[in-house]
Amino acid sequence: MNILSFDSLIGQDKAKKLLKNAVTNHKISHAYLFKGPTGVGKKSLAKIFAAYINCSSPIAKTGPCNNCPSCRKFQTDNHPDFIIIEPDGVSIKISQVRELKHSLNFPPYEAAYRVVLLPDIQAMRREAANSLLKTLEEPPPNTILILCADEASNILPTINSRCQIIPFFPLPYEQVAQLLAQDGISPVEADTLAAISEGSIGRARLLASNELLSLRREIIENLLQTNLNNPESTEIVIALAEKSGKLKEDLSELLDLLKIWLRDLVVTVNARPDKTLSRDLASALQFAKNRWTLPEIYHRLEQIDRAKRQLNRNCNRGLICEVLFFALL
Repeated sequence: MNILSFDSLIGQDKAKKLLKNAVTNHKISHAYLFKGPTGVGKKSLAKIFAAYINCSSPIAKTGPCNNCPSCRKFQTDNHPDFIIIEPDGVSIKISQVRELKHSLNFPPYEAAYRVVLLPDIQAMRREAANSLLKTLEEPPPNTILILCADEASNILPTINSRCQIIPFFPLPYEQVAQLLAQDGISPVEADTLAAISEGSIGRARLLASNELLSLRREIIENLLQTNLNNPESTEIVIALAEKSGKLKEDLSELLDLLKIWLRDLVVTVNARPDKTLSRDLASALQFAKNRWTLPEIYHRLEQIDRAKRQLNRNCNRGLICEVLFFALL
């Protein structure tokens, strides 16, 4: 059973303080916009806050008591007054917003506050966002809406103006690496994931679970040891392309990781190895910096951008990888 506590969430001290003060000063807003990087605790804090304001025996410092009937329902994701609106497919549709608005015509089932969480507001279609505006401005009594968005997302100004913005920040890389080490990840890979994820423990854990770093290492080390004059090079490239093409939605992430490595190669060539992110491929960077000139590296970066454009046009994934890997030799 999950323990819900402000202390259980790593970092985000400013966000916690703002929400605690709102409760202490009896100034809870009707609508919040949690804004910051992906994977730094926005959804988790929304749930903790919802449990806190509905707890029958709240603890000022740590939040929910975790013992009352309301807290137990939040712990098991079974509270009838905690509503989460996830994207239907790739977006939040207007039909979902209309259904939500209809359900809000009725009072909360049992809680002091009904909390509606929209964890991916950047996935909301414009017509759905416009439909939500009236509810954001004048929500039903005892209803709080919490919207979550990436810091780079283009959120309608009319939504921003109707919400109290709670800022979220990347976690320190050292802290992310420590958490990953607790998951059983090796120190070098943990350092690499922390740097690549830019302080997002959620993204770092996702990359770890997909084993994309190990596949990236396999691709780079094989390509660096291969050249077109080697009779086996074609077989090696085709095998790597076939393996990569099977990634489906993770292929774009793999291409981004390859691009990060080439960016690190540029930094290494310019004698700034302390600025690299690919700590797991430090030896490969030293080897590769003597293989290509800067213009050749930039050309390979362009080839990855070209592959990503083709991927967005739903071209054959295996063929995209095959052409790209030959271009990276």
